[in-house]
Formats: sequence, structure tokens, C-alpha cells
Amino acid sequence: MSSETPAARRHRPVLVAAVLALPLLPLSACGTTIAPGTSPGTSSPSDTGTSGGTSGGPARSTSVAPGTTAPKPSSGDRSGSSTSAAKQVRTAVYFLHADKVSAAPRTVTAPATATAAVRALLAGPTRSERVRFRTTAIPSGTALRSVAVHDHIATVDLSARYDDGGGSLSLRERLAQVVFTLTRFPGVHKVAFEIEGKPVARFGSEGIVLNGPVGRADFEDVSPSVLVESPLPGDSVRTPLRVWGSANTFEAVFRLRVTDAAGHRAADVQVRATSGTGTRGTFDVTVPYHATRTGPGLLTAYFVSPKDGRPVTVDTVPLTVNR
Repeated sequence: MSSETPAARRHRPVLVAAVLALPLLPLSACGTTIAPGTSPGTSSPSDTGTSGGTSGGPARSTSVAPGTTAPKPSSGDRSGSSTSAAKQVRTAVYFLHADKVSAAPRTVTAPATATAAVRALLAGPTRSERVRFRTTAIPSGTALRSVAVHDHIATVDLSARYDDGGGSLSLRERLAQVVFTLTRFPGVHKVAFEIEGKPVARFGSEGIVLNGPVGRADFEDVSPSVLVESPLPGDSVRTPLRVWGSANTFEAVFRLRVTDAAGHRAADVQVRATSGTGTRGTFDVTVPYHATRTGPGLLTAYFVSPKDGRPVTVDTVPLTVNR
């Protein structure tokens, strides 16, 4: 029989298990530190069937503009079932720009971040994004049945409308849009597809073969030579501007140009990714710029053609460029 008094029992400490979510990191703030391989404020997807874990993702290169240094990586975010209030998480979904995948910002609610991101993707581009020539290959009316993440593989179950119509390019684009959206989360490396609850081995009328889970590397044909994943379209930025993403260019070299509201070239720097010439590499650079006016501006990724020396634009990101 316990000798503990009733008063002692009343004051016995109670341990409460809680999952702590790290604070969101603004993309555009000067001096922001962002975990390589993640978007600011993203977390590991915590949907039905997810396995536990922390965010991480592949390391980005640190090819830095002269006279600058890249921020050090921060700890990855964590998310999961929590007794605290729902958290707003900033991520990206992937539409199409000139038939290549292109990131667009979205805010979703944790812990079901992967499910919310796919639903945002299926909703299609906003009006302002359509004005900026962002499109989607996903048929209107496609519905999400479920998303489950286990061992870094997201299994996404979509309605039959998803594989309706379209040629081989359209089918590959819509697959890539879902794959890039889900693998934006560091906890997801590949995606397995189901239609109406049945695993997909051959997709669409063109019979695209899916022998198992697929990742970003399986869609190099619909990836731009330079894919900018931060900053995102519409972001308000200040100098120095941090830019990260992936690239597959000749000798891994390309350029980034910042244009301000006056049309002035505020910066134009050379960047080298971790690899190129047929092998996609990553980049993470900090670009100082000098803007003459605050207002709508543009980040342009381009390379100089090795054949004729002409600039070839491969990606553009509309921004609010601050002085």
C-alpha cells in the first residue's frame, strides 16, 4: 500500500506529450536561413498513413556571388499530430510554364500538408498565375481520394478523371506536376500512383509504364534547364536575394538576372550548379542587387548559347523587388 498522502497525489506532475512545430521562415526576408532542400515553412507531410521523421532533403551547392556568403542551413521542420492549434505552412505546387514544371506558392494547414498541397494543385492556377502563363495538364474535375506517406514514398490515389485524354506529353506533365508537388516535402522522395484505389502500372491511353514509385529524375524531359524553387512568384524580396533550385545546363553554368520596377538591371551574376551537361545538379546562391525603384520586377534564369553566344531564357519569376 502506497504511503503517499492524498495531498502529494494531487500535486504529482503530469507529463504531456506534444509535438513542437518550428516557426515559419519568410522567403523574402533579408538574411533568412532556409534548410537546404526545403521551402521556408515546409514540413514533413503528416497525412493518414505517414511515417514519422524529420525534414531534410538533398544538400544544395553553395555557389555564391563574389563577395557574399550563403546562409548556413537551419534545422528541418517537424509536424505531426498535435494538441496545439493548426499551423499554416508555406509550400509550393507545380504548374506548367512553357510546357515545363514551374513552382507556385501555396499556404496549407498542418498536419495534413501533403493532402492539402495536392488539393491546391488540383484546383489549378489562380487568375494572376494564368496571366503569367502558368497552366496545368491535370484535367478539370480530377479529385483526390487520399495521400499516404510511408518510408519516403507518397502513395496518391486520384479519381478516374486524372488519366482522361491527352497525348504522351500531357500525361507526363500531369504526372510530373504531382511528383514535384509532393517531393517538395523533404520527407517524400518518390510517388506511387493509384486510380480509384487501384495501383497504376500503365497510365493513360498512351500506356505510359509506371513500374513502381517515380521521382523527379524520371521527368527530366518536362523540367526546365534551370528550375528556380525559391523565391516563388509574387514574393517580395530585398537584397541580398537568396535563390535556390536545380539546373541541367552546359558545364553546369548559367546566369541569374534581377530587373527592378524601372526596367533597370539590378544584378546579373554567373552561377554554377553541382553538375550539368546531362546530369541535373543543385544550386543555392545569395545575389546582392541594387534596385533604383521599388515595385514589380523579375528574376530571370538564362544561359548563353555555346553555339551562337545568344542568351537563352529558361525560367522567369515575377517578384516585388524592394530597394
